[in-house]
Amino acid sequence: MIDSLLDTDLYKLTMQAVISKHFADAVVEYTLSNRTDGMKFNKSAFEWLKEQVIALGDLRFSSEDIEYLRTAVPFLPAEYLDCLKEVELNPKKEVDLTLDNGDLIITVNGLWSTTILYEIPILALASEAYFKFVDTKWTVDGQELQAFNKCRKLLDIGCSFSEFGTRRRRSKETQKLVIQGLVNGARNREDENKLIGTSNIMFAREFGLKPIGTVAHELMMGIAAYDQDYKNANKRAMDVWLDTVGGKAAGFALTDTFGTPNFLQTFVPPYSDLYLGVRQDSGDPVEYTQLIAQHYKKLGYEANTKFILYSDSLNIETCTKYKHAAEANGLIPLFGIGTFLSNDFRNSDDPTVKSKPLNIVMKISKVNGYPAIKLSDNASKNTGPPKRSKRSRRN
Repeated sequence: MIDSLLDTDLYKLTMQAVISKHFADAVVEYTLSNRTDGMKFNKSAFEWLKEQVIALGDLRFSSEDIEYLRTAVPFLPAEYLDCLKEVELNPKKEVDLTLDNGDLIITVNGLWSTTILYEIPILALASEAYFKFVDTKWTVDGQELQAFNKCRKLLDIGCSFSEFGTRRRRSKETQKLVIQGLVNGARNREDENKLIGTSNIMFAREFGLKPIGTVAHELMMGIAAYDQDYKNANKRAMDVWLDTVGGKAAGFALTDTFGTPNFLQTFVPPYSDLYLGVRQDSGDPVEYTQLIAQHYKKLGYEANTKFILYSDSLNIETCTKYKHAAEANGLIPLFGIGTFLSNDFRNSDDPTVKSKPLNIVMKISKVNGYPAIKLSDNASKNTGPPKRSKRSRRN
């Protein structure tokens, strides 16, 4: 179950601050997609999930939550934080859940400034429901030690990383054990600061870690649909982000919503000066690294002054590979590691068999009735009607 609105990823709140200020009238739709073939839900999982989603309507941001955010995320505008105490979800009205021959169908409709808070809890709950009632041949035993060992391996090879596992965690209990293992793995090491933090705000507070996050593809997708201007959506997104949080908190630019080459046409000074670096989330990471390095070099930046944050399907092997690629190209590598930490299990009856995690996403699909699309560096991650996607790519 979820008992705090802070049990979510930071980028939902940072984007909510932007949307509340600049797109308060936007009405949106979100849809859930299950990218894992053959992993069906049963009635028990569905009924439990429905009950948990309805319970989200009882949650509020407490005064303690808001004061924590004021201190831990100082770039969030004071006026936004002051308004959080009025935020409440209405899942009975805003969320539609159905089960069709084992396929979970979820849509969310309502004001963007409110319904933005549903994505992470619904994904986390859907994953937990599946592994609570469908695939039950697993145990949390050893999860903390496994995370401890992974942390030590990552630190031993010099990786600076954050935990990004909330959306696809096997359970809230699992994520807590994993973060405890990571904290223990880093404790009292000279390089313990290479465990940068976690995207989960609630666990960041509980474990004394830094909450990590800026924006997701949702912001660019939503702005493009809202304005009906795909050509300028990346620039508009950067402008409203910087206007909301300030240049000193620009963080990392997410480049691949409409294809990284398209983004780089806009990613020039002053934007490239203000942003610490970029986040890689689709396409070939090594090719992406080379492209970004060439772009920074063309703009005149010295080597090892800009960061690259990898966040797509990471494990020890890929982190090692991408670290070498980044350093060879004069970029400083960082890593946001999700499912490999929060949903890495073996079948409890046969440990040689992996207990496969769900690959589920919940994307914004409409804004004010217009389709929201994504033209990823990886075509399998594209979303939106094909005809609209083709037209947007031409523009």
